[in-house]
Amino acid sequence: MRVTVEVVGEATHTVELDAPTYGDLLREVGLNHHEATALVDGRPVPEDAPADAERVRVLRLIKGG
Repeated sequence: MRVTVEVVGEATHTVELDAPTYGDLLREVGLNHHEATALVDGRPVPEDAPADAERVRVLRLIKGG
């Protein structure tokens, strides 16, 4: 499955995985569920849910330090 993953304010990635979860997509762009959340149609989705959207926005929850 090919998914476009937009990390808000950063970059857009094209990810290709077989039967990914939203957590898999986060990992593919170098993030985890503690520091970012996946959004589909503006709503957060569980990291363990099967990714069924062609486009996902990722919002970083923590940045800087």
